[in-house]
Amino acid sequence: MSKYGYTFLLCTILFCSWGWAQNTDVFARNKGDVLMPHISYAVHTPGGDLADRFGNNFSVGLGLEWMTDQSNWIVGFSGQFLFGNTVKTDVLAQLRTDAGTIIGNSRLPADIGLRERGWIAQATIGKHIPIAGKNPRAGIRLTLSPGLLQHRIRIQGDPQQAVPQLLGGYKKGYDRLSNGLSITEFIGYQLLSMDRRMNFFLGLEFTQAFTANRRDFDFDTRMKDETKRIDLLYGLKLGWIIPFYTGKSGGDIYY
Repeated sequence: MSKYGYTFLLCTILFCSWGWAQNTDVFARNKGDVLMPHISYAVHTPGGDLADRFGNNFSVGLGLEWMTDQSNWIVGFSGQFLFGNTVKTDVLAQLRTDAGTIIGNSRLPADIGLRERGWIAQATIGKHIPIAGKNPRAGIRLTLSPGLLQHRIRIQGDPQQAVPQLLGGYKKGYDRLSNGLSITEFIGYQLLSMDRRMNFFLGLEFTQAFTANRRDFDFDTRMKDETKRIDLLYGLKLGWIIPFYTGKSGGDIYY
């Protein structure tokens, strides 16, 4: 899809959400406390020390949140799986020939790939702020999420050409496994439509993580990396919500 296609898709989503927000049904069905399980997808650009190791990445996630009826406070937790195909640090450089290949057991070049893999686990607290319109559950979403971020370099082996230096646990000597505490801020638009046909959030996400290498020894540098890292992520995140509402008495649950 071209950039014009993405622009059209984004405008369509925002237009539709505005339309649902103007729903004049006085018997709104999105009142009460609400349990909000959701799935999400995001695209990120790295910053800080993370930009020296990886390029742009993506994430898919699951979350479970609770939003209160009167004040629209949001609490919950979520997890995201990070993945990307651009690795800027060639941790296997010492295994390569002058031609840039890695030789396998059969004395033929092995197709070895480097990928980014990681995850973020977070708790979330935030606020939904209604904007002008008849739907009090259409408005600005602001959240703050402390958690733990982990990332590593995945060494993707060649199924036809085994490389002895990369078999079994030897891969851990090259993967640069790093993790540490993180904090993520989100600002965007959230809609729970009054007829419950469209429920989502879309906005900007910013993550700062304070990580360190957790391996005792890196084979390629022949030393332990004790650098204190500041890893940053900037991204656009879309989440699809499946809301479950509770009655005023708290005894009824409906969706």
